[in-house]
Amino acid sequence: MAKRPARNNRPPRFQRPSPAAIEHAVRVIEWVCYLAGSPAFLQDVRRDIGGKTMQLAIERHDTAAIFDWLAHAVSFQGISDRSAETYLARHGGVTWSQIAHGLEGASCPKLQSYWHFYGCRYHKGNATCAEPHHYDGCPLPEHNLRNGRLNQTAYSLYFFIRDVAGGDLVAWIDRQLKATRRGDLRDRPRRMSSALIEPLREVYGVSDKVLAMCLSALLLGAYKRRRHWFAAGAAMIAIDTLVHAFLHRSGILRTFGAEHAYGPRCYGPNGCAALIGALSERIDAERHNVRFPRHFPRFVQHAVWSYCAEAGHDVCNGNRIDDRKRCGNISCSIYGICFRIKLK
Repeated sequence: MAKRPARNNRPPRFQRPSPAAIEHAVRVIEWVCYLAGSPAFLQDVRRDIGGKTMQLAIERHDTAAIFDWLAHAVSFQGISDRSAETYLARHGGVTWSQIAHGLEGASCPKLQSYWHFYGCRYHKGNATCAEPHHYDGCPLPEHNLRNGRLNQTAYSLYFFIRDVAGGDLVAWIDRQLKATRRGDLRDRPRRMSSALIEPLREVYGVSDKVLAMCLSALLLGAYKRRRHWFAAGAAMIAIDTLVHAFLHRSGILRTFGAEHAYGPRCYGPNGCAALIGALSERIDAERHNVRFPRHFPRFVQHAVWSYCAEAGHDVCNGNRIDDRKRCGNISCSIYGICFRIKLK
């Protein structure tokens, strides 16, 4: 398998901000958590992944059921939730059993294993791939997903679980998290998060954001019997354009010497995810719900997203703000403490 290029160069770490800069950043994020952080966040997450049905699947190591949920969840990337839901309702998704059945007797050399699948290049619109002589017998086109990229993602994830995780995703997660026990306890949640996300980054077509969102939901949804899963899920941070833009507009990126364009650097050593993780250590999430862990990066990040998103509080986004100039939305609750730095 050809080695994939590195996602990003390692930029310098945060500049040491002044106490006033830290105080400002914490104040801004605390206000956003107060305004948009939901005390029902965990209930919402567990409902969205299927509640007790998914908890039971995890306890039974039901890889097929977990895969079916993951394949459904990743199909929402790159499009609005409403559009994705409409398409799935009309055309359906893809399941573990469908892929397993389709691979029976498949002749394409790309479909032998996870490592062979690299470079499949299936394109739905053009009806092309890297092995055109095997196209007519290929199972990928049989799934009418929104685009060929999603077909490749589903098969790549299937092969990862079958070949790398040994067909048991729950046991693989347990092993990966167990390997992080040594080292500084304070840093373990971050190591646990990385132990899962780093290998899964090689699955075709999934971004850090999608991985963090899906894995965090799955891990938080496992509930009581897997506390190590909960700790890993709580530490995962999903950065989208809304969260990045908020950190830029508010001046937090600038005061920490961490300004950058949206993209892979958001997950670098001085990127958005690292910054939210650091600020979360100064924010007591238990104030929002006594069942929350005191430091809850995923909750903090979701509160920022909810404050910005049209589907949430719909305050800090490109529909409300002309990014060619400083924000003039005086009705914003943090207007007086926001630096209002223009994006363009």
